[in-house]
Amino acid sequence: MDAKDILGLPKNTLPIPQEKKSRPPKEPQRKPDGISRELYMLTGGVAPLMPSIDVAQLKKQPPSDEKITWQWLPFSNSARQDDLQLYHWVRVINGVPPTGDYPFAKYNKSVEITKYTDVEYDKYLTDPKWTKEETDLLFDLCERFGLRFVVIADRFPSPHSMEELKDRYYSVSRAILIARAPSLNDVASQPLVKDPYNAQQEIERKRALSMILSQTKQQERRDAEVLAEAKRIAELRLLAKSAAESELPAALDANAENSERFTNADTQSPINLQVTSATVAPPNTVADNAATQASLRMLRVYLRTFALEEMVQAVSSSAGLRTIKRVEQTLQDLGINLKPKVPTKQVCLEHLELRKEILTLLNLQKQLQYKESEGSSHREGSYSDMPRTPKDHAFVPEPLNVGGERTGKKDQKRKGPGRISETPSSPAQKRARKLKNTDG
Repeated sequence: MDAKDILGLPKNTLPIPQEKKSRPPKEPQRKPDGISRELYMLTGGVAPLMPSIDVAQLKKQPPSDEKITWQWLPFSNSARQDDLQLYHWVRVINGVPPTGDYPFAKYNKSVEITKYTDVEYDKYLTDPKWTKEETDLLFDLCERFGLRFVVIADRFPSPHSMEELKDRYYSVSRAILIARAPSLNDVASQPLVKDPYNAQQEIERKRALSMILSQTKQQERRDAEVLAEAKRIAELRLLAKSAAESELPAALDANAENSERFTNADTQSPINLQVTSATVAPPNTVADNAATQASLRMLRVYLRTFALEEMVQAVSSSAGLRTIKRVEQTLQDLGINLKPKVPTKQVCLEHLELRKEILTLLNLQKQLQYKESEGSSHREGSYSDMPRTPKDHAFVPEPLNVGGERTGKKDQKRKGPGRISETPSSPAQKRARKLKNTDG
């Protein structure tokens, strides 16, 4: 079996000659100028990944009138405040050195430090923990080291912590900024005014960071387990909340079914009512409480009277209009308002519970009435069906024949009161009795 058998192709003994298509001649790739043959063969004719310089630029010759030299010349740096003289190699064209500032001076960025006067210090910046000399030294070091407070705390002579140095600098700068502004609204968007420095928060942040960095592998594993357990508890609470919210529609559906059954029970006979009343059970107290609590949780911001009306309708949906009126009449007889005067959550729950109990009581009373009527109907039927013995009927003995046998109904047995013959006499038996009477 070959490939043709697998593909289901017919086997040809003589191969069909195929015409060879003429391919266009392949143009040889010409080596570009300015590159060696060996390097070009290594690339394989593929374009380079990085942009390359134009070939014309490789063979470009400098102008003949320009003379370029490199000279060791001094330069000045505007970023420095002293007169330090330094040297470097400079490209000089036709003996004319380049002019202008040092090209790397533009990268020298300095921080603008707020300056204050003696009058401003006496008026706005006095602090019992700081003297004016310490504050002046702090601002000089901040300007010198560019707010690098690690270096400033190392160079500062007084025993102040780094957070205290930061707090003093930022509080002074903020007070000067607010004092010089025409109004507070003009500087309200400034970072120093909008987000003031909090030294206590910085201390707590560093302490927490130090605790995290000093933890062992065992402590990190324990923290991960605690976080996983907290996540699991949050997921369980979320599932329980969603399940409690979903119980409310189910309770409403069950109440609707019960209402249909109670409405159909008014037209049923007592015998059918016995089966129906056995299937209709009182509402489950636990499920109803859960549904009520779920409804209270679902209504986060609500008018309590409106929410109470909705919950009363949900509870009373399993009964008809007549039963609802009887429940309200029972509440009035007990001296209870139809709507609580102080409808708090606990009062609403107790009111709903009372309505459920009254509804259950009315249902039980209705079932009891049907049972009593059914029992009385059974008792009356049993008394009417019993046979009675006639008092005016006198017993007359039948005459005897010579042979000692009774004439007439000889084979018929005397039946007592209440006994009914179940098997009537057949025609053959009647014929035998007639023959026997004629013989006698």
